[in-house]
Amino acid sequence: MDMEQVNELLYQALETEIGGQAVYKTAIRCASEPNLKEEWTKYLEETEHHQQILLDCMAELSLDPTVETPGRLIVRHHGESLVTAMEMAQRSDPDAAQIVAAECVVLAETKDHQNWTLLGQVANAAKGKAATAIGNAVAEVEDQEDEHLYHTMGWARELWIESLGLPAVIPPPEEEKSVKTAIGAARAAQSRKELL
Repeated sequence: MDMEQVNELLYQALETEIGGQAVYKTAIRCASEPNLKEEWTKYLEETEHHQQILLDCMAELSLDPTVETPGRLIVRHHGESLVTAMEMAQRSDPDAAQIVAAECVVLAETKDHQNWTLLGQVANAAKGKAATAIGNAVAEVEDQEDEHLYHTMGWARELWIESLGLPAVIPPPEEEKSVKTAIGAARAAQSRKELL
């Protein structure tokens, strides 16, 4: 296993969690739907905790969390761009800002979800201290990351449907079914007709 690349993944994962907090704080300001605002507030708290979990993992692996890598700088830029997009939406069309925020959260959580999936692969292949430190982190975080992504995808879909003047399911079926897998998300999306 290429441990330099594993370290790069950890640095990018840390930066994703840091940027994710700014994304959630901005998204919460854009949200007008009370259930969505409550959900994102919960996800913000979990994201803050995920940052600490990564810091603890990095400490166990003797990694300096202040190291800047080219990949980390790109991740930071992406997060800042998502915040800028939501702020633009708030200024130009506050009613549409909630949809823009949901889309931005989905984009941020897609990277976050991928980070944790890859860290799971690393934990399964690693030995010794790396396997334990990364494995413990993944075990604590992965289900929450699945929820963040799949539930917000459901919100984005239903907010768009509502904006089109079509019947929407709010909160989305992903919430009601407590979805944590891609298969579960697909089933929840298919079940929406039954819930209308």
